[in-house]
Amino acid sequence: MSEDANYIRRAIDLARQARERGDHPFGALLVADNQVVLEAENTVVSQNNPTHHAEMNLVQGAWRQLPVETIRKSTLYTSTEPCPMCTGAIYWSGIRRVVFSLPAPDLGEMADDRFCGPCKALFDRANEKTEVIGPILADEGRQVHLGFWTTA
Repeated sequence: MSEDANYIRRAIDLARQARERGDHPFGALLVADNQVVLEAENTVVSQNNPTHHAEMNLVQGAWRQLPVETIRKSTLYTSTEPCPMCTGAIYWSGIRRVVFSLPAPDLGEMADDRFCGPCKALFDRANEKTEVIGPILADEGRQVHLGFWTTA
């Protein structure tokens, strides 16, 4: 778990950077052969696009920059469990291992968002298996969200 934890901490750092920039606090990275090959942050606010989640940005960047073989053998690390949109993108991209920190239901409670749910339930419906590991360091993942989400 220590290797996974190190990568999760980097994803949380990326989430913190996104928040400091004024975006939503989410970060993700792609690791192949024990090397970080790509990193991404949430850019929903700065790019004025609701689909620019960290995982979506990562998957799109991977398909622009990396060989398919690298993508398929990669692990996606993310500061928060992927939403349904990102889960679909991860699956269709060919990534078959996902490691997350903060569970989606916990984010849902913080953000008053009932759309959040376990990504494993969607991955388990697919033809190809995707390994899902998490939560890892959920308390650290939670910290970057504290005070960010407010409800009306």
